[in-house]
Amino acid sequence: MSSFLESRELRKLYKEVRKTIKVGSIFLTRYEKARITGARALQISFGAPILINKPKDVIDPIKIALLELKAKILPLTIRRSYPSGEYQDISINKLILKKD
Repeated sequence: MSSFLESRELRKLYKEVRKTIKVGSIFLTRYEKARITGARALQISFGAPILINKPKDVIDPIKIALLELKAKILPLTIRRSYPSGEYQDISINKLILKKD
């Protein structure tokens, strides 16, 4: 029953997200996730403020960056483009994260 509800929610979310995203998938790809996580971890390691209330036992910048990404509070955008040169800037908060 839960998988049915999840698929129903996913379809509803798909319709909402597809209205804003015209280029590419509505999901955050693994390459985009890796790039965002690495960039944010680098920022954190150089002293950028942490945007979430992290658990006390978490000190690894990569784990903190992943927690921020899952909380959808990062103010970052991704530029997706067509071979023709057209592009769209997409806030990562609008993309759907796949469950790991």
